[in-house]
Amino acid sequence: MKNLGLTIAAIFILVFLFSETGCNLSARAEQYKVPEQMNDGLKVGDASKAGLNIELLEDATKAIEKGRFKEIHSMLIYKADQLVFEKYFEGHKYQWDGPKYYGELVQWTPTMPHPIMSCTKSFTSACIGIAIDKGFIKSVDQSIFDYLPERQYLKTDNKKYITIEHLLTMTSGLAWDEWNAAHGGQLTNDYDHLYVVEDKIKAVLERPWWAAPGDFFTYNGGGINILGEIVKNATGMNMDEFAAEYLFGPLGIDSASWWSYPNGRLETASSLSLTPRDMLKFGALYLNNGKWNGQQIIPENWVEKSATVYRNNHGIKLPIEDSGLNGYGYTWWISELDRDGQKIKMYRANGWGGQVIAVLPELDMVVVFTSGNWATKSKLFKLIDNYVLPAVED
Repeated sequence: MKNLGLTIAAIFILVFLFSETGCNLSARAEQYKVPEQMNDGLKVGDASKAGLNIELLEDATKAIEKGRFKEIHSMLIYKADQLVFEKYFEGHKYQWDGPKYYGELVQWTPTMPHPIMSCTKSFTSACIGIAIDKGFIKSVDQSIFDYLPERQYLKTDNKKYITIEHLLTMTSGLAWDEWNAAHGGQLTNDYDHLYVVEDKIKAVLERPWWAAPGDFFTYNGGGINILGEIVKNATGMNMDEFAAEYLFGPLGIDSASWWSYPNGRLETASSLSLTPRDMLKFGALYLNNGKWNGQQIIPENWVEKSATVYRNNHGIKLPIEDSGLNGYGYTWWISELDRDGQKIKMYRANGWGGQVIAVLPELDMVVVFTSGNWATKSKLFKLIDNYVLPAVED
């Protein structure tokens, strides 16, 4: 009888525990809300119907709110051709001269544009691809000096061999130090130095050599500014005008704003601000091989080049994040993730502070983050590994 009593008690305890667990799971699932349908061209849907585990995504939300990944401002997931997960958090606006680059503390929302930093490079790259497709530029194999008529005096030594592709892949060979010193008011790295020189293009092209063009990766935001100049000279339109007509217009993006240097020259390597939803549309465009609503906006082969490691651009470690080793294509970073022993390809537009547009073709998914981790390493890869990938159900 004593054993029977213990057995009955144990059963009651197990029933209670399972009941409590079920209630907790149910409560967590009820916290999830399908993203709001807005008049922005994005379809919305239910994450669970798209094959995502809502409980894990809610766990990710709680981890972000507890500060485990420092300061994240938004997290969005696009799957099955729909925006299925969308969360916004409290965080600081970017301020160049603020402590930790922090400005005003705000609650981020779907309609607030966010600085996307070096994700801008991937938008500039897309515009180069469109300009070639439209016949404004002949080929990525052309010398950059074909479109720099006022800079012919800099066409010396190996510089005459620098092509548009070399700038897209960061393999121009020009000496450039953008990673060994932090961004900040001291203007200690080569990219920040562009803020104080009058002729930005000359400042890049007059640099000495580190390697022959095409042989060696050196992260060079100055080269992306040259691509902006090439678009301007080839099309007769500034990059903001060209992007508005041929990229943002077809995508229904109206949140884009570009920053210009004090001399009026447009900054095309890191100046864009966009809403996270508009960032997501750009990622969806690449996920769908350059198509949006049935219209081919970017050539399919351009998407392929963007997602393919260029020549020797393997084994690159970024100082701003925990991503391990990466490859680099046409301004997109390329990584290999592990999901239950299966290798998953991810290529992404990446920006300082934790701005990410990640495309995962095998999972039919795009993930977008905006963040305020300007003064510290981004830990977004841990967030993807611990929550996002496990949330994808077979």
